[in-house]
Amino acid sequence: MMYGQGDLRMEDVPAPEPGPGELMVRVTAAGICGTDFGEFTYGPKLFSIDEAHPVTGHKGPVIPGHEFGGRVVGVGSGVTNFSPGDLIASGAGVSCGRCPACLSGSTNRCVNYWTVGLNRHGALAEFVTVPASCCLEVASLGLSEATVSLPQPMAIAVHAMRRGRPEPGAEVTVVGAGGIGTFLVYALLAGGHPVTVIDIDRSKLAIPAALGARTTTNPNELRTVPVTYEASGSTPGLRTALAATAHGGRTVVVGLQKTDATIDLHDLSITERELVGTNAHRFGEDFEMAARLVGDRDGDWSDFMGVPRPLEDLTAVVLPAMADGSSTQIKHVFDPEL
Repeated sequence: MMYGQGDLRMEDVPAPEPGPGELMVRVTAAGICGTDFGEFTYGPKLFSIDEAHPVTGHKGPVIPGHEFGGRVVGVGSGVTNFSPGDLIASGAGVSCGRCPACLSGSTNRCVNYWTVGLNRHGALAEFVTVPASCCLEVASLGLSEATVSLPQPMAIAVHAMRRGRPEPGAEVTVVGAGGIGTFLVYALLAGGHPVTVIDIDRSKLAIPAALGARTTTNPNELRTVPVTYEASGSTPGLRTALAATAHGGRTVVVGLQKTDATIDLHDLSITERELVGTNAHRFGEDFEMAARLVGDRDGDWSDFMGVPRPLEDLTAVVLPAMADGSSTQIKHVFDPEL
């Protein structure tokens, strides 16, 4: 349970009950990402701890965990497309379906958007309740109980990939081989795109290279391509991505910039480059494709996520390793039953 900055506690809490339209899920895998680490280290900013969320009404300590899946153990009223025993993955982001953004298909820009694990109790627990509307049955797509937390970050990558609109077979460049950056590389390669990846940390390039990407630590080795993806979240990374974008091409900003960045708008106009933002995913468009990408891969994804850990390791091992930079895993995944 997260109480505030640096205050994450292991506690016994009552099992939740599914409300109308919801599923109760026994969690088999839950991941954490930079958002969770940032909230623990610098927050709370997104977690509804200090102020009540306008949609969920949650205020106070919150159970994190927005990358997750597991077995359905309870079904709320009105749910007809899931049954106990189903293996599901969740997108965690919940949209209202009524606002102009939702009606246009842009559910990730819903004015009433909220997220399980940020604005209501999440999945770093044995059980979680989640709206059925953001869940997908995934056993039929080849996923296992250990890999059900991966479609959510993969969906972020799929949405970012689509925002770049690369032509079939077009060469692309990804700047930054962190979590989402590496999922993005996987999705682009699976889509038939030759990919070059740059990261100043050579240790982060091993998996992209093994996947089949061309890798480099030297920005001067990059040639211009129609679409680049900035996934480092750094100002130098953004400058590199812009410089590597061909005239008339697109730079997709995936990483969240931590400071204001200066952009040469004169050059942007003269070269007719496009600067494109991307955020979250659209469940109806992106999530099934993401789950299929996870399920279609041979192997167990241990290169991305290692082995599932018990929840106790979150504060004892994982968060300290992320804080001091010694963590080399792309994704840390927890099994609450361990």
